[in-house]
Order: sequence, then structure tokens, then C-alpha cells
Amino acid sequence: MRNRNFRGFTVSLNRTSLRRIAVLVIVGIIAVFIITGMLTSFEQGSGLASASVNQWANHITGENLVHVLAMENPYFAQVLPDESDKLEVSGIIFELATSINPDDPRSLLGRELPGFSLFDGKIVVAGEGTDYTNMPIESAPPMEVLMAEREASERNIESNGDKSNVPAPDMTTGDKKVVHIIHSHSRESFYPELQEADAPFHKDVNITLVGERIGRELEKRGVGVDVDKTDVESLLLNRGWQYTQSYDASREIVKEAIANNEHLEFFFDIHRDAQKRDITTVTINGEVYARTFFVIGENHSNFEHNLQLATELHHRLEKQYPGLSRGVVTKGGAGTNGKFNQDLSQRSILIEVGGVENTLEETFRSAEALADVFADFYWETSKVNQ
Repeated sequence: MRNRNFRGFTVSLNRTSLRRIAVLVIVGIIAVFIITGMLTSFEQGSGLASASVNQWANHITGENLVHVLAMENPYFAQVLPDESDKLEVSGIIFELATSINPDDPRSLLGRELPGFSLFDGKIVVAGEGTDYTNMPIESAPPMEVLMAEREASERNIESNGDKSNVPAPDMTTGDKKVVHIIHSHSRESFYPELQEADAPFHKDVNITLVGERIGRELEKRGVGVDVDKTDVESLLLNRGWQYTQSYDASREIVKEAIANNEHLEFFFDIHRDAQKRDITTVTINGEVYARTFFVIGENHSNFEHNLQLATELHHRLEKQYPGLSRGVVTKGGAGTNGKFNQDLSQRSILIEVGGVENTLEETFRSAEALADVFADFYWETSKVNQ
């Protein structure tokens, strides 16, 4: 018989190696739990959605991109100005991981102080007197206010009469409706128009009268308008929905309008701000106006197009009606709707007209000003497109 030679092997482990392996295993397990917890604890809207990535990418400017390229090829840095600041990678990583912007304490306080998240928007263009202390505020009506039938002053409906004289337009869209106006918070009203009101909301005398006035003024200037006066709050009550679902209800209306009318180009959601009179009122040439504010949601891919339109209208208002526009603000992130149905079109804007202490007469003057400015813009851009 042949002898079978068996060659064995030995593994030599000392205490240091065992200790190192044990530590690595424990740290690895802890890391897995931490990463899993982070991935499952994101609030709705704050995960790695395209809108969130877009928001983080906004911190990287053209100069920062050149700095990144210069890390691999130093010759790229030669085109940068001497005062150019290097890309702060640590700050971007910190904000990405924590959703806290070290340069903006509101990103931290908004999670700790009740109601502070209302001021999380970004002022893109500031009108006269506009800062982060007087941002537009949405106010939700108490359920008993929505359910109650309340009286309004007798002058409110009459004040919606057509008193302005505008000559027949040289150009017209004919039967084509190119502008759609909706009111997602359709019962937002004004204290001066209500009798002994404890909340500025009303079923009939409300912001829809302002949207109707804008539509009529645009029609007089040749721009076809489809004004939707649906009582969105009634839809919420009938469906048992919360007030925060107002935009879900109005979204159905906008989508239906788009499906039924291929000519619609512009979409305006008209609101009333909850700010006080001293912030929302301005006197121009002896006439009192309710000030406007343009609000753009940034949690979607169309927001830059909508922002460009809002900025253009703001500057035109400032030129013709100095002080009328309070500016342009963007809202995004997990603490707000962030869309306002503006993802349905590249020409969609939410417009705040006046506040709770303005009168309808003051808002109607602003409606005429908005129509005047937008009509000029529409016909100028139409000529260019032709």
C-alpha cells in the first residue's frame, strides 16, 4: 500500500488580530443599522427625489464646477478670478445628510418652532419692504367656518361692477381661451367685506371675485380667459378631505381644463394673503391698491420656467405700478406643498392679491393692473413667437 502524505495547514491568530476582526464586525453591523435607519426615516418629499437633487445642485455654481475640474487638472484653475471662493464640499455634504443649511438658521428653527416653517421660502425678487418677516402666509379656516352660512356686506357684489373704460383691442385671441384662472382656496375672503366675522372666509364673497375681475379685464384687452369659480372647499367637505388637500382637488380641475382645451397656455391660481393691511396695501397716484406677491413651487422640473415668467411680470408691474408687487418667492422642500399644480405647465403661477384687511375695491384695482401688464406681455411675446 502507498503511503498517503497529508499536508495540513495552520492558521495563526494572535489576540490583536481577533480583537481587530471583532471590532470591524461590530462597527459594520452598527453602520448597517444606521444607514438602514436613515434611509427609512426620510420625511415625505425629503428623500433622494429629482427635486431634492436639483435643490442641492443649485449650490454648485459654474465657478464651483471649475474648482472640481481643477482638482484633477490644475490648469482649469487659471481661468478663475483671484477672489473666487473654493467649493465648500463639507457644507454641501452636511446639508445633504442633515437637511440643515449652515448659512440659513431657518432650516434648523423651522423644525423646532411651531409655524416657523411658513417662512422657509426663498425670496428671489424682493419688492419694496419685502423680507423674511412678511412672507405670504396661508391661513386655513376652522371647520365651523366652512360649514356655516354667513352674511356679507351689501356693497361687496356691487363693487365688482365694471367701471374701467378700455378701448376695443387691436388684437384678440377670438374664441380661443389661452389663460386659465383657478382658486385653490376659493373661500379666502376679506374682513372689510364681512359682517362681524371672526375668520376671513366666505362661500360667496371671496377671492373668486378677484379672479373673475382679472379674467374680465383680460378679455377686454383681447386675451381669452377661462375663469373657474369652483367652490373647492365644498369638494373637500363632500369628500371628507383635509384643507391641506386643496391643491389635490384643484389639480383635477386644472387637468380637466388642459384635456378639454388645447389652446390654454397660462395658468394662474389666485389667492388672498393672511398678512395685515400695512404689508399688503400701497397707494399709487392717489389710488389705494392691494399688493400682489408671486409664489413659485420648486419641487418639480418646471419651476425655473415658471419662475422666469413670475420675475418678468414682477418687473413689469414695478415699472408701470411702482410698489404694487411685493416680489417673487419660491417654496420647496418637505414643509410645503412645493408644487401648487405648477408642474402641469411651464407657465403657471400662484398670485397672492391683497391680504385679510384689504377691500374688494382695492383688489379690483390690482386685478386691472395685473390684466394691463399681462396683456402687454402676452401680445409682445405673441409677436415674437410669430
